[in-house]
Amino acid sequence: MFFGSSITTMVAALLAVLLAITFHETAHGYVASKLGDPTARSLGRLTLNPLKHLDPIGFLCMILFGMGWAKPVPVNSRYFKNPRRDMALTAAAGPLSNLLSAVVFAALFIFTLVVIF
Repeated sequence: MFFGSSITTMVAALLAVLLAITFHETAHGYVASKLGDPTARSLGRLTLNPLKHLDPIGFLCMILFGMGWAKPVPVNSRYFKNPRRDMALTAAAGPLSNLLSAVVFAALFIFTLVVIF
């Protein structure tokens, strides 16, 4: 993934991956919590601390091969009032957080280009 890249590019990419993993997994837990499932909160997984979400092997694969994984946030659908719908909302929260992060950081990037140039 990083072969032939500068150290600045590597550090920026690693930071982006850590942010993406953290936001993605926290979003799953946050939505599940809002829908009545206390599991993620009680296990300390509703945090923006990347160390709580990193899977060492998954992170290493992400660095070496450009794809990997994080520790999944535990969800217990028995707490949901409408398990089918609420599980779908909880599952959708991660990818939606990725889209939101992409839009925010793209806007910041464009704003930075406009201000600098």
